[in-house]
Amino acid sequence: VQLQASGGGLVQPGGSLRLSCLPSRTIGGVRIRAWYRQPPGKQRESVASITAGGATDYSESVKGRFSISRDIAKNTLHLQMNNLKPEDTAVYFCKWTNTYREFWGQGTQVTVSS
Repeated sequence: VQLQASGGGLVQPGGSLRLSCLPSRTIGGVRIRAWYRQPPGKQRESVASITAGGATDYSESVKGRFSISRDIAKNTLHLQMNNLKPEDTAVYFCKWTNTYREFWGQGTQVTVSS
């Protein structure tokens, strides 16, 4: 099973992007869906997560600007990113976790620059 992340691109500061993450086939028993990012030259960090029950969690750096959601019918995870800042520049990855293992996407590049 592969996770396909999309929606990245180049945006000016203050702009918005919406990332999506779709599995190549259904993953059963998913407990947590999450977004991570890896800025240039830095380690991968958690951005946001959503549990099977719908509880969400955000890193302090994105609270109030980013929103994580899932479309159950389309089996898709989203990350709405508003008021983007240059420090949000990174490769963004999605991760789905079920009882047995973690599934990672290949990453999508987000660049915030004027």
